Amino acid sequence: MVKNSTIKNIDWITVILYLILVAFGWINIYAANYNPENPVFFDPNKEYAKQLIWFGLSLFIIWILFITDSKFYVAFSYFLYGLSVFLLFSVIFLGKEINGAKSWFELGPVRFQPVELAKVATALTVSRIISNYGFSFKKRKDLLKIIAVWMAPVVCILLQNDTGSALVFFVLALPFYREGFSGNVLILAVIGAVVSVFTIIYPNYLILSSIIVVIALILMYKTNLKLVAISLAIGITTLLLGLAIYAAIEKEYFWELLIVVATLASSTYILVVGIKKRQKVVYPILMFLWGAIIFTLSTDYFIEEILSEYQRTRINVLLGFKDDPLGAGYNVNQSKIAIGSGGLTGKGYLQGTQTKFNFVPEQSTDFIYCTVGEEWGFAGTTAVIALFLVLMLRLIILAEKQHSTFSRVYGYCVASIFFFHFAINIGMTIGLAPVIGIPLPFFSYGGSSLWGFTTLLFIFLKLDTNRTELIR
Repeated sequence: MVKNSTIKNIDWITVILYLILVAFGWINIYAANYNPENPVFFDPNKEYAKQLIWFGLSLFIIWILFITDSKFYVAFSYFLYGLSVFLLFSVIFLGKEINGAKSWFELGPVRFQPVELAKVATALTVSRIISNYGFSFKKRKDLLKIIAVWMAPVVCILLQNDTGSALVFFVLALPFYREGFSGNVLILAVIGAVVSVFTIIYPNYLILSSIIVVIALILMYKTNLKLVAISLAIGITTLLLGLAIYAAIEKEYFWELLIVVATLASSTYILVVGIKKRQKVVYPILMFLWGAIIFTLSTDYFIEEILSEYQRTRINVLLGFKDDPLGAGYNVNQSKIAIGSGGLTGKGYLQGTQTKFNFVPEQSTDFIYCTVGEEWGFAGTTAVIALFLVLMLRLIILAEKQHSTFSRVYGYCVASIFFFHFAINIGMTIGLAPVIGIPLPFFSYGGSSLWGFTTLLFIFLKLDTNRTELIR
């Protein structure tokens, strides 16, 4: 039985938002499956019927979560994390491959995606580690521990060839900043993202040259002009000597190699002078320089050698380098047509032509948002965005009310995961993000995702019922 005190302390605003999102999602799944020639209200073989059953089971999950003591989620977080990583690793060998990713267990008619459990377990484990007495991001041991916990699921998911799900785990770093993590790392992450995009657009030698110019300006500001001038002279001399052996090197990589060698020569001089004159400011600058160079070259390698052909094609289509309206760009083009055709108020419920005639693949899962756009128009899509923004804002407000660090961090983890799914999924449907198979929380068809998001949310709501307690 759920205690009266628990029922009294439940945040019913969040519960109502959840129910509205699930209900509106189901209505649109029904629309995506609707056949005007056979308008059956309930067909157990259809996706909308299965989603309704899964929602019924979600209510049972909610009941279980509320009758469970809040301290259970702390005590068993490591166990749940270990189990989730084990399942993520096992599915690589025992799972069923769907859409190129081997990330599903199939037991008869039931499919289960362990990444949904991993999101919950990793959020709980990260929250527990940060809430431990004496934890500090400044301690190397604590930092390495949380990075290991954070990255282990990512590695397993990448081995499943499910890049989209792996990216979700990176947003779990956002709550770190609320708990005292250095903002410089976030700045570096933004710079890294920009460099990654530029690496796709421009040749590597231009990116490397730009980085060197920026570092030279920083050194000029932080040290003196003489040091920069001599180091640049050494670099330019190395470049000129390298031109003499131009014919002996594989020309495809010549400029990258030459710039790296010239930078190495200049860096060596700067390092020697820095050590001799005890100018410690050059150490982090040189670390940043070589980190940027390695990151630039490794990004290019990752895109060309690690990503599959269809993933590279989708990135190129997104950035406008390639036009493939009947291949990689088909889903997005049809989705944009559906959303644009809805106008201000939409064509009307069950009246969407793109929806009824199945022009948009995966319309009840990854592209459910375009069903909203076509049948409910700009008003409907704006309402969906508003509901999600209110939900995420509500989660942040509740997180800030927690007396327990564990509950607060977990609340921010939940809000971060929801934000990533919300932003990327809607971005996919309107052509602002690559198509990476990210479902829209509570909207997209799928039992695993519905149960996973429900569990994420209602564990936090259970913790919130004890917001005045220090949960350890």
